[in-house]
Amino acid sequence: MPTWFTRACVTAGTIAIVGLLASGTAAAHVTADSPDAAQGGETVITLRVSNESATATTTGLTVTLPEHAAGDMSLASVLTTPMPGWAATVAKDPTTAMPRSVTWTAAPGASIGDGQFGQFQLSVESLPKSSTLTLPVAQTYSDGSVVTWNEAPKADGSEPDHPVPTLKLVANTDDSAGATTAAAGSNGTDTTARWLGGVGLLLGALGVGIGAGATLRARRRMTSA
Repeated sequence: MPTWFTRACVTAGTIAIVGLLASGTAAAHVTADSPDAAQGGETVITLRVSNESATATTTGLTVTLPEHAAGDMSLASVLTTPMPGWAATVAKDPTTAMPRSVTWTAAPGASIGDGQFGQFQLSVESLPKSSTLTLPVAQTYSDGSVVTWNEAPKADGSEPDHPVPTLKLVANTDDSAGATTAAAGSNGTDTTARWLGGVGLLLGALGVGIGAGATLRARRRMTSA
């Protein structure tokens, strides 16, 4: 397993637990967290799901992934982390084969009860090159009810009743660093080429001069003879 994957899982778990303890009842709902989500990069996304029913348990969860326009490879690869008692299914677009949603279903006795929360993780590649990633979620309860978390913030900036889980994506510094390095390497190559070319011309000129001098001396010896 890649080191970045393990590190991200541990960090995401720590952030989720600390966040829940710090925010108390305000932490209810469904949220999305990632310690290192960068535009166009790869990361592990943790969906934290709180059970908000006193009479039913959470038995299912479906997260909808962004739709893909022609040539868009955002979230081209989506992997799930095994969860004891839960089965995960990734649904793909029949035409493009791109992942469209992920559904987790609880086995008997593995559901999330009153006063509990669960963490569902996704390893994703090719994050969008936008500032945010929204992940609408449908939460299914044991009594058959479904709560959909898909509402955008209200016009006044306040939180709606069922806010959509949103992940902030930072600018990918690796791309700019790579471009700078490539440019520096290109400039260095050009400078070296020009320097070697100048040396070659100088040596060529010296060779012509030496050859001309040798020819002139040979002619003088023949004339003298």
